[in-house]
Amino acid sequence: MIEPKNMGIDELLFHHIIEANEQTPYYRLVGIRTQALAPGSAELVVEIDERHTNPLGRVHGGLIASLADAAMGNAIRSLGVRGVTIDCSISFLSAPPAGALLVGKGRVVKTGRNVIFAEASVYVGEDVVACAQGSFFRTGVAELQKNLSE
Repeated sequence: MIEPKNMGIDELLFHHIIEANEQTPYYRLVGIRTQALAPGSAELVVEIDERHTNPLGRVHGGLIASLADAAMGNAIRSLGVRGVTIDCSISFLSAPPAGALLVGKGRVVKTGRNVIFAEASVYVGEDVVACAQGSFFRTGVAELQKNLSE
């Protein structure tokens, strides 16, 4: 199990994002886990097995796109902002086999009043397997509540 790393965001926000990710049904279904969060960036991983492959035995492109979108979305959330994907464009550079560890690294490129722009790269080891760009509609700020028993 990967222990998520806080690379400089508010501790309460960090734990809020980690908990939300662990409870997200789709992330649990496909195995997306948080590896690291920093201001304006995020790193998520998926360990590829047979259930993630296409008929050719390679990682399905939809999973790679999901990881890229999640990495960009979490990079935005690391700023304490909520948003939803408006548009996502991805270029696939290679198709890794089962057994690979996919690492999605997302970062915020620009924040506007209503729209946030982000990009992500998906890696296997040092090799880039996909590049993505996305625009996200700002829906608000993170609603954080401290534990009242503290």
